[in-house]
Amino acid sequence: MTFTTWPWRHWRARRDGKIALRFDNESLNWPTLCQRIDRLAAGFQTQGVKAEDGVALCARNSADAVLAWLALLQCGARILPLNPRLPASLVGELLPALTLSHILNFDAQAHYGLPALSLQEAEEYREVEWQADRLASMTLTSGSTGLPKAAVHRCAAHLASAEGVLSLIPFGENDGWLLSLPLFHVSGQGIFWRWLLAGAQMAVSERPLAEALAHCTHASLVPTQLWRLLNDNQPLSLKAVLLGGAAIPAELTEQAAARGIRTFCGYGLTEFASTVCAREANGGDDVGAPLPGRELRLVDGEIWLRASSMAAGYWRDGRLAPLVNAEGWFATRDRGELHDGRLRVIGRLDNLFFSGGEGIQPEEVERVIVQHPLVNQVFVVPVDDAEFGQRPVAVVEGEPALDLPQLAAWAKDKLAGFQQPCRWLRLPEAMTSGGIKVSRHQLTLWVATQLS
Repeated sequence: MTFTTWPWRHWRARRDGKIALRFDNESLNWPTLCQRIDRLAAGFQTQGVKAEDGVALCARNSADAVLAWLALLQCGARILPLNPRLPASLVGELLPALTLSHILNFDAQAHYGLPALSLQEAEEYREVEWQADRLASMTLTSGSTGLPKAAVHRCAAHLASAEGVLSLIPFGENDGWLLSLPLFHVSGQGIFWRWLLAGAQMAVSERPLAEALAHCTHASLVPTQLWRLLNDNQPLSLKAVLLGGAAIPAELTEQAAARGIRTFCGYGLTEFASTVCAREANGGDDVGAPLPGRELRLVDGEIWLRASSMAAGYWRDGRLAPLVNAEGWFATRDRGELHDGRLRVIGRLDNLFFSGGEGIQPEEVERVIVQHPLVNQVFVVPVDDAEFGQRPVAVVEGEPALDLPQLAAWAKDKLAGFQQPCRWLRLPEAMTSGGIKVSRHQLTLWVATQLS
């Protein structure tokens, strides 16, 4: 799909009267949505937003947040989405290098020295031309240490990501995808751009998941969410679910299929505007083959990628720092294997450690532990040990009924002796408040304090 105007205007001409967005208290068809965007974009222009400006948008998913995204895009702005749960000290450290002109903060009064925007309507929107190559988003991604980087994507890269995913997952004009993931994560942006590419419907809801899914045919969920939906035995309109975040049991996909729901899994990165490889989830431990527009190669066991969905670079001090190496590829630092063209992701090269001479890839141990029905997520990190050099410690987030000694006993015959965690700890809530992802580096430091 090649757009010659803003995607919502394109669909206004072809989907006149069709619902575009479903909110909790109203639905907007494409013509009405375009009117709202024009007025909100005019309001931002009145407040000084110009094409190519960088604008921070701090918001949870809501009707206003989605409309603000669309209006800022139509102003030609480069949007930096911020998780409201990010510590103020981290945001204050990040923003100076990201050359921003304004901030729109739905969640607090903090403006970090930037001119504050409000969501207000105005007349006489000054036309900004649609350009697929315009920089559209700056999404924070974190490594094992240091400050998060801002991966910058063009509109064309987001659309290329969407096109690849929709080549696998059918999504038509009468379908609706729930915006179940936050827009400050690239996975949430993936839903947003798939909706725009397909000219279908997107639902934005602040209600509990089961209620939010009313009339939705598509959703992006973690396995625990799908288990609960299936076990509730409530009517579901779902046709397809893109699963992520944890191991996917075959029993789950079989139960979903019995309810007429196709399930998909994959592998993605912030730098590639979401999903790179994907397949229908039907057992196995691979993440599928590269989607159209993506290329993959293994170099000494490391996954290298390039794609039309790749970010233009990392933004810092008004410039783009390149992602690619001298060979023109993005070296992911992920270990992988290819079998019949399908990728199996083993884990991060940075995470590998040795215990008594045995190599421990934390992700392999985590894939076993997370299969316990009361475990939501788990991280295995090393702790120094005089005899073995390092030993694994498991840090677990789970349901209230989860008993750690019982979990250790459950895992005993499922892991090799050297993989057995020497300690089991609960993940503190404070470690999840950063909002980008849990930092293994910070988690390792925290574990050291608990065992000292």
